This record gives sequence, C-alpha cells and structure tokens, in this order.
Amino acid sequence: MKTLYYVDLFAGIGGLSLGFDMAGFKNVFSVEYDKIFAETYTLNLKDHTMICKDITTIKDEEIRKLVHNKIIDVVIGGPPCQGFSLAGNIGRSFIDDPRNHLFKEFVRFVNIIKPKMFVFENVSALEKHNNGKTLKTITDEFIKLGYIVNYKILNSKFYNVPQERRRIVIVGFQNDISFKFPLENNNIITVEEAIGDLPILKSGERSNIPNHISMHHSQQMLEKMKYIKDGGNRFDIPIEIRPKTGDSRKYIRYNSKKPSICITGDMRKVFHYNQNRALTNRELARLQTFPDNFIFIGNNCKIQQGIGNAVPPMLAYSLALKIKEALNA
Repeated sequence: MKTLYYVDLFAGIGGLSLGFDMAGFKNVFSVEYDKIFAETYTLNLKDHTMICKDITTIKDEEIRKLVHNKIIDVVIGGPPCQGFSLAGNIGRSFIDDPRNHLFKEFVRFVNIIKPKMFVFENVSALEKHNNGKTLKTITDEFIKLGYIVNYKILNSKFYNVPQERRRIVIVGFQNDISFKFPLENNNIITVEEAIGDLPILKSGERSNIPNHISMHHSQQMLEKMKYIKDGGNRFDIPIEIRPKTGDSRKYIRYNSKKPSICITGDMRKVFHYNQNRALTNRELARLQTFPDNFIFIGNNCKIQQGIGNAVPPMLAYSLALKIKEALNA
C-alpha cells in the first residue's frame, strides 16, 4: 500500500499528528508558532519536520521547497478563529476581520500545496455563529479552490475518548474522492477507567510517572473541595465558605462514572473524583488520550494549555482511518 503524506498546520503539541501517524500516514512538515509547544511536539514526534515560526512569515516558495515535489494527500490543522465576536457586526464579515488572518493562512497553504484532502478542526460554536454565515464564508473559500466540502460536529466520547468534547470538523476533498465521517461507537470510557490506576497523590505531591505531579493547593481551597462529592459542584460547599460568583465549570468534581467534561487550558478548579486536588497533567493527558510515553515540557500552566488545546489523538485516529479509506479507494 502506498505511503500517504500529510502536512500539519497550527500543530500545537501534536494531537492531530499523533492520530494520523497511528493510522499510518507520514509527516512531511508541521508548523507551530509557540516554541514550548513545538519543543513538546519534537520531543515526542522525533522523525517529523517541525517549522517553529509565525506561519504568516513562511513564503509561498518556502512552502514549495518544504513539499519538495511530494504529492501531499492531506493538510490538517485547526487555526485559531478569534473574530467570532465581531463577525457580522459593524458590517464586517468573518473573512474581513483581521484577527482571522490565520484562517486565510490555512487557505493559502491548501491553495499552494493542493492536497487531495484537507481536515479543518475548530470549536463547535462555529456552526451556528452569525446564523451560519461564518461557516458558509469558510466553506466557500475552499469551494473556490475546487474542493467538495462536508462538515460534522463530532463528540469525542463516541470515538474512544473519555471526554465530552464537541468540535466541528470540516473535510474537503477533490471530486474524484468519496469521504464519509467515522461512525459513532458506544464504547463509552469513564474518567475512573481512564485514570483510576495512577498513583494516589495529595496536594503538592509528585510521583515517578512523568508529568504526574499534583499542584499545591492552599488550605482554603482544600477546605472547600473536601465537601464536594463525586460528580458534585460548588453547592455541596457550606454556604458560608461557598464561592458566590465565577464560572459554573469551577469548583466541581469529575464524575467517576461518566466521561470527563471538556478539557481546556485551565482545569485547576475541577477536582479529582476521590482525591482532594486538581488533576495532574498526566491525568489530563489520559483524558485527551495521549499515551503515557508522551512527555510534556514547560511549566505546569503551559503544559495544561498545550494539552487542553490539542485534538485528542484517538479522535484524530478515527478521522485519519476514514481519510485513508477515502484516499485508498
């Protein structure tokens, strides 16, 4: 079977890349602006070519040199789209918002590389934003390049990921290719099944497992969290010490018998289902389906941000298998 080649843009720490590697694809190059994320990527995906620079500074000719006459089967990535709040207001469209120039970079790379397919991953809110006009603007850009475009909201819990995580995945393909999204499965994995075998830690303790280090909580925080039951929330805390304001996704415990809530870049006030502490980065990585031999570098907050931003590798793997099926057909 022929080798299938991919390029990963806005690669982060490598969740999408890892999933495509698992499905047998070969990386040609990846681009990531953040130095620490790029270092984590390179440490774990050693045979990949990582370009750590601002994607807007990569000239068209440099892209062609990086491709080096290879036929690229798929370009993958999830460019940050930060202009949602402005798009549609004051007469400015999504495509005109200067904060969405990174989306245009994704389009530019696709236009130059001309892959057989592309995978564009983003927040699920994109589907409904500005009454669907934002999504139409995005898909129209790819249709202009000659691609057939399909999209679907995928919830990672149906793809062997112990986490509720809804994301939009837009897939484009040339007109001689037939693509179908992966079917959902009912192999639901709970938080306890995902992390229950890891060593018990108290606040501030560390283990000999890489990245399995508990953050140090204040006595005040420990006092609050001890009242919250498995799957409970701030209303379990006595009213005299209960936080009165703040995000409803804070001061809660993971439910041991369900998939995790969506992992983000800040999970410091979401607590282990039966230990008085926030999850370690290794536990968060497990909920994102990174293997235990995947090592994260940087300070605690930076590592958590990288893990929270990533596409779960098992979700990426499910997608990659269907991309592979379409390309081989």
